[in-house]
Amino acid sequence: MRLFQNASYDFLGWRRRAYVISALAIAVLTAGALYFQLARGSWLNYGVDFLGGILVQVQIDRPTDVNEVRSVVNGVLAGVEVSRFGAEDEFLMRAPALESGTEVAEQIVAALGEHYGSEQVTMGRTETVTAKVGSELQTRALLALFVSFLATLIYLAFRFEWRFGVAALIATIHDVILTLLLISVLRLEVSLPTVAAVLTIVGYSLNDTIVIFDRIRENRKASGRRSTPIELINRSVNDTLARTVITGGSTLLALLSLFVLGGEVIREFALILILGIVLGTYSSIFIAAAALFEIEERAGEAQSHRRRSKESARAAV
Repeated sequence: MRLFQNASYDFLGWRRRAYVISALAIAVLTAGALYFQLARGSWLNYGVDFLGGILVQVQIDRPTDVNEVRSVVNGVLAGVEVSRFGAEDEFLMRAPALESGTEVAEQIVAALGEHYGSEQVTMGRTETVTAKVGSELQTRALLALFVSFLATLIYLAFRFEWRFGVAALIATIHDVILTLLLISVLRLEVSLPTVAAVLTIVGYSLNDTIVIFDRIRENRKASGRRSTPIELINRSVNDTLARTVITGGSTLLALLSLFVLGGEVIREFALILILGIVLGTYSSIFIAAAALFEIEERAGEAQSHRRRSKESARAAV
């Protein structure tokens, strides 16, 4: 049985509601991001990859909790973030940028060894990133996003028309803005995997949008001028609705499995992708198609105005 075989939803009729929902979401999340900017000095929770510093993984072979470990570590080094890492006895510590990462790791292990017993504490991996490298990574991450937008616009301009490219770019920017704001409000750590997740979301959202745009182009050729723009775009979105739901649903199932069973290492990465897939599906249906309609409406009005102006000038002559 084919899913949504006779779907005939009026998606463009709901476009103004979608505008309101997106505007409210951006406004609320922006307020949350501004709060963190004022309260903590940064609206994003940058990790060691971007700020520089030392990351230490420690295993403690006795029952304890995160709060106790945090209290012990911050007693000797201020500003160290402690979180559980995978197993119950493993912890991950992120210290701010200091001159000697080796000394920081040794101080952390020494403090834990004094509290729990040196034979109970084992230091695992350590990673050190200088502030200079962190700054370069931030610049390259922003450059990667900009290049992805530019390449998208060029590709769609060649494959379709400039109107399709602008509409797809609007939907993609909508997804990236909401994803970054959600990352800020949920205080998810911004690291290199986070950048990879955002770029993956860009690609997924664009793929979904291109499928819809390709169907719009096919239906336009088949119907000629017999269909109004609203009818044409609604029919095209409904034609691809089954594919959109099945693709998005299967992707979400895989990501939910990673989120639940993948452990602490991959949980935030999976969560960002889950949020992005939901946003990408929503924007492909309600934002990209609506933006294309608005652009074509204004382009048609401008063309009609130019035509009337030419006719008036010809009549005056």
